[in-house]
Amino acid sequence: MLGPVTTGRPTTARSHRRPRSRAIRVVLALVAVAAVLGIAVVVVPMLRPAGPRPLFQMPVTCGETWQLSTYPGHDDYDVDFFPTEGETWGRPVLASYGGTVTVAGINGSLGGRTPENPDGPRGRGGGYWVKIDHGGKWETQYLHMLEPPLVTVGQKVAQGDQIGRLGSTGNSGAPHLHYEQRRGWEKVETHFDGTPSGITTDEREQILRRVSNNCPAVS
Repeated sequence: MLGPVTTGRPTTARSHRRPRSRAIRVVLALVAVAAVLGIAVVVVPMLRPAGPRPLFQMPVTCGETWQLSTYPGHDDYDVDFFPTEGETWGRPVLASYGGTVTVAGINGSLGGRTPENPDGPRGRGGGYWVKIDHGGKWETQYLHMLEPPLVTVGQKVAQGDQIGRLGSTGNSGAPHLHYEQRRGWEKVETHFDGTPSGITTDEREQILRRVSNNCPAVS
């Protein structure tokens, strides 16, 4: 009667493979769990209901009258700010409400439009820009600024703090501030001092005028 048939390799070799295989499975499982947790950290907060709308103010100097406008193809709810008097280039861009800076840099490419060369080549995207997280899933965005933002990622800002200067970087035809308010992933109609701006669609050109109440707090 034949005894057990072997391959001629030591029986200990097989016993060494199993722990290694189990270790690999454990590592892969841990990596998968970490990936799921990482996604959950990002996604779960976004699925929660938004908090109350902050009392956003216009992102420009207190008491000034500005033109708020949009045009076909601009995208719903986007607002372009132009001053109604005085020099446009370099005007202060202010935080609409207090929060934490999450982006401060370049969106797309800058192009070559400057006060010295206003008809220079356009860039792409938003040029120099800033995003501010106001909590409760509320966010504001500020695009086409003249030069690198005056704030950095992680910096806390208060309503009215200057975050940059108005310019025409990125895909911009003239110096202005492109401004957005967002609730989670959703872009929404801008409100200023508790009042809707009235700009809700880009199906037609709209031009409005409003006075900024982004004024220093009275102590």
